[in-house]
Amino acid sequence: MQSPRRFLPSLSLLTAFEAAARTGSITAAAKELSLTQSAVSRQIKALEELLDVELFHRERQTIRLTAGGEYYVREVRDALRKISTASLNLRANPYGGTLSVAILPTFGVRWLAPRLPDFLTQNPGVTINLVTRMAPFDFRLDPVDVAIHFGRPDWPGGEMALLRRETVIPACSRDLRDRFAFRQPGDLRLAPLLHLTSRPDAWERWLTLHDTPADGVHGMLFDQFGTTIQAAVAGLGVALLPLFLIGEELRSGQLVPALDLPMESEDAYYVVWPSERASYPPLAAFRDWILTESREETHGVPSHATS
Repeated sequence: MQSPRRFLPSLSLLTAFEAAARTGSITAAAKELSLTQSAVSRQIKALEELLDVELFHRERQTIRLTAGGEYYVREVRDALRKISTASLNLRANPYGGTLSVAILPTFGVRWLAPRLPDFLTQNPGVTINLVTRMAPFDFRLDPVDVAIHFGRPDWPGGEMALLRRETVIPACSRDLRDRFAFRQPGDLRLAPLLHLTSRPDAWERWLTLHDTPADGVHGMLFDQFGTTIQAAVAGLGVALLPLFLIGEELRSGQLVPALDLPMESEDAYYVVWPSERASYPPLAAFRDWILTESREETHGVPSHATS
């Protein structure tokens, strides 16, 4: 629904207000904007009359934000920043489009980033911005076009498509495996077990799957797969790691299976986007590309890049 005209002040009024609020001075704001002091004062007064709200306390030659002004300047500053960013992006890429992608850190670094040159080659003119998001968020409040989500298919306010499922194995350094000489699932409980905060019950599920008591499982805790992988490489313990994210470590021998007993995760990876942006061309191109890329990899078709 379109906002009433009176609640859409001109940029000149808003920039004058923001500069005065930031500098705490009409004189400084006027100098920054290359205007006269009287011009800045008139713009701020016009904004206050438009909103019917006093934005500054005026005390002799000084100004101080009112409580309403404090709140309003935060919102205005954020809106001006978004407009500036959009303008810069359009200027840098007038014939394509900008796509902001929320990624999971290790997935983004190890799987997505090596494949992005292929997407950009297929879609010249599209600019990709990557931001890290560890948990679901509200697309209405976060300026992101599409996200990679690991979990259940239950993102409110978004559409989603299954990207890939995940198989994990207990992996560790060769030295640690040789030292403990694992033979059966219960033997892993004698070694340090590494845990991921986002999957607190993974080891319990793995042990239960392989008919091993799962009570009282303890160990080091990590918040990202990247650090968990490095800890396992360093010999700190055994970690349940996704096969598709540790291909290089397995090939080089930095990691080895503690036991060849995989487990498919209950959750899966999804690509998620806001419904109202579904037809945005860069988003549609990225969605089709990443789903094809994942399908080719999981079905054994050679991919454009290695992980």
